[in-house]
Amino acid sequence: MSETLYAACAEVLTACQDLKDDLAALLDPSTGFAPRLRHLCRDKIDELEQTASADVSQAELDALRMEANTWGLLQALMPARKMEPVSQPHPQTLLAQNPFTPTSTLAQAIMHASPLLSELVVVREWLHETASTVQHPEVTTGYWKFTKHNVMQGLRTGAGMREGLVREMDPDAVNRGDGRTLAADDAAFEKSLAQAVYSFIRAGRLDDAVELCRRAHQPWRAASIRGSLLFQWRAIANEQRDDGLDDEDDAEGWQGNQRRRLWKSACIRAALNSNLSDPERVVYAALAPTPQTFTVLKSACRTWEDHLWAQISILCEEKQGSEMMRLKGCFWEGGLAALEETPVSLDNTDEEEEAEWEKEVTSALETLGGVVVEDGPSADNAFHVSQLAIILNRIQPLLDTFAAGLRDGMYDPDSSEYPTMTRFFAHLCLFLQMIDIYTPPLATQVILEAYLQVLEAAGQRELIAMYAGALGDNAVERYAMFLTSLDLSADIKERRLALRRAREHGLDVNTVAIVTAERTIEKAFEHLPQLRGPLPSIIALQPEPSNVEMLLLRSIEWTTFMEATYDTALEQATVIIRYFLGTGRVNLARKLLDMLPPEIAAINEPEDRATEYLHYRQFFNIWALLDRVTECRSLEVSLMNKDTRVEWLRDYKELIEQCYEAIVKLLTEDWMLPEHEADGGLDRRHLEMLRVRQIYVPELILRLHIMLYSSREHIPGNLRIALELANVVADSRYKLYDDFLQPDGRRLGEYLGVVRQAVIAGMESGGSDSFRVLQVGA
Repeated sequence: MSETLYAACAEVLTACQDLKDDLAALLDPSTGFAPRLRHLCRDKIDELEQTASADVSQAELDALRMEANTWGLLQALMPARKMEPVSQPHPQTLLAQNPFTPTSTLAQAIMHASPLLSELVVVREWLHETASTVQHPEVTTGYWKFTKHNVMQGLRTGAGMREGLVREMDPDAVNRGDGRTLAADDAAFEKSLAQAVYSFIRAGRLDDAVELCRRAHQPWRAASIRGSLLFQWRAIANEQRDDGLDDEDDAEGWQGNQRRRLWKSACIRAALNSNLSDPERVVYAALAPTPQTFTVLKSACRTWEDHLWAQISILCEEKQGSEMMRLKGCFWEGGLAALEETPVSLDNTDEEEEAEWEKEVTSALETLGGVVVEDGPSADNAFHVSQLAIILNRIQPLLDTFAAGLRDGMYDPDSSEYPTMTRFFAHLCLFLQMIDIYTPPLATQVILEAYLQVLEAAGQRELIAMYAGALGDNAVERYAMFLTSLDLSADIKERRLALRRAREHGLDVNTVAIVTAERTIEKAFEHLPQLRGPLPSIIALQPEPSNVEMLLLRSIEWTTFMEATYDTALEQATVIIRYFLGTGRVNLARKLLDMLPPEIAAINEPEDRATEYLHYRQFFNIWALLDRVTECRSLEVSLMNKDTRVEWLRDYKELIEQCYEAIVKLLTEDWMLPEHEADGGLDRRHLEMLRVRQIYVPELILRLHIMLYSSREHIPGNLRIALELANVVADSRYKLYDDFLQPDGRRLGEYLGVVRQAVIAGMESGGSDSFRVLQVGA
């Protein structure tokens, strides 16, 4: 499906949601919700047919066409179901006022008196509108000209008539049962003409059928078709005139069939006459659809829509006929004798009969659910099922059924029709909600979720927030799920824009950001190793961060866009930094800390989180100082002049002093030492903090010692400071030696080894007293 169609449907939805309190505007026949979507589908069909793209299957075109038709059906039925009908006089009332009321006026009154009949007539008109294009027969230059030529040729030559050829030229010549036929070309034309006439009747284009027969030089056929028109004479009808014409203009302007009942019985007999050709019988069966002619009419039905039209035409014709028969006092149906009959009283029998007839209609239409078709999509196609459910006013069960099919995997998401189906049902749910028709909440959620997945697969990120917002209580969770699915494909600008869209469509943007961050962290931790096992090596070369690690790192972006989510950002940042440090990924942890806004440092509650965050800042300040010391030492070159060397030495010394003071302060302030729980145990967070301490406290002690030891040549006093550091490590108040006891970490023996090396270096200046270096520097 083209990306433009997704966006166009979303534009229509946005425009109509602004009109949700204006029912008349939503149901407007030209600018309402359903007509707009029908127009979009038709435009798309025209575009695809013009381009004739090989990428578009016939199934996809059929799905689009049926979606357009279904929106047309909704537009045809919903206004009458949702809006108050205009009061219309009862047909018996019309006859009581005027026994000469024309049958066309009575038929209109009968239709208005029955809401179900009104709907069936509307559906029949919709089927006329959506009928396939009529194929016109070739234009003929005369009436049976090939047969006439053969007859005249025989008369001129005296050879007699050709064997098997008709001897007369009247319209009934081939129906006399003597086996005689027309010339082959004329017979073929008669067949194609009858088929074209049927197609016009199927499309509700009686005037075109009449004109076709006249142009084919068969005016009697045109007259038989016009017999289906009800008798109309406005001059004697009690009708409201809105066409600006005076009654005098209609004084002699009656039209239609005054004896339609007689005409109808003739059509039925013609449809049942086996001497007539099958196409001819179908024409008469279509003109007078009744249960008697149903078998004949059904033989011409090739598509599901044809079967629906045939069934509804019979129901409408039978209801009109039976109601007309029940009426008493109609001159045009009963003649002068009808004027003497007592009118039928208006009582509750109408309601009872209407209820009984509704059951008959429902039973008849339900059979269409399993009808076998020759052409086009089958009866169990999702759109045909939908159309039948809409006609039967079973939309809620329809939504439940489709949602159950989605849950059970009955529909293939990779099929070409799937996007069209899910788009239709999603917009159907939203349309029903806009016009205040109940939709099952669970079914609506499942359907919208399916359409969101279609939008995601189509890359329509900018539309997700709009449709997720329709999920109600689940809107935030679903939109957050979508944002989580973006992984690393969206940069920080696009993520910020996605949150802005959430606000525009009424979602709680703060909650969206928090939930998205939580789901992203959960997703990353599902694929990352747990924080347990051997302690990592800090001195080993670290590999490039994996995609999962980057996903965890960037999860913090969601809660750092708005100040209202900084509290959550603090909590999540401590979790992520703790994990990175616990796995030895110092650079990633430092990068995350740099991503946090400075305002987070001012958060004081909860105290344990704020303290942990400050400990991380303290650690990375030290880590940065260590890097600066290394960088400064690398600046020493042998060709320095005296002044440059003095200046360099001063900077080098200051950096070492700052680093020493910062590390000692960290070591003596219970860095990353969590408080014990009331039951004496430690939760997961505290265990992870202890792991971080066991990794980095020995590392900092060793690095500080090595830094002091390696700088002794430039700053001799640093050797003494390095040896005094051992007193801090051995101090029972700080218990730093406990952090060396992990078998897979930096062991105490390793530290004692470098201390021994410093002692030996102190003895190099002379003497055998190993503590002389401490006394000399004191």
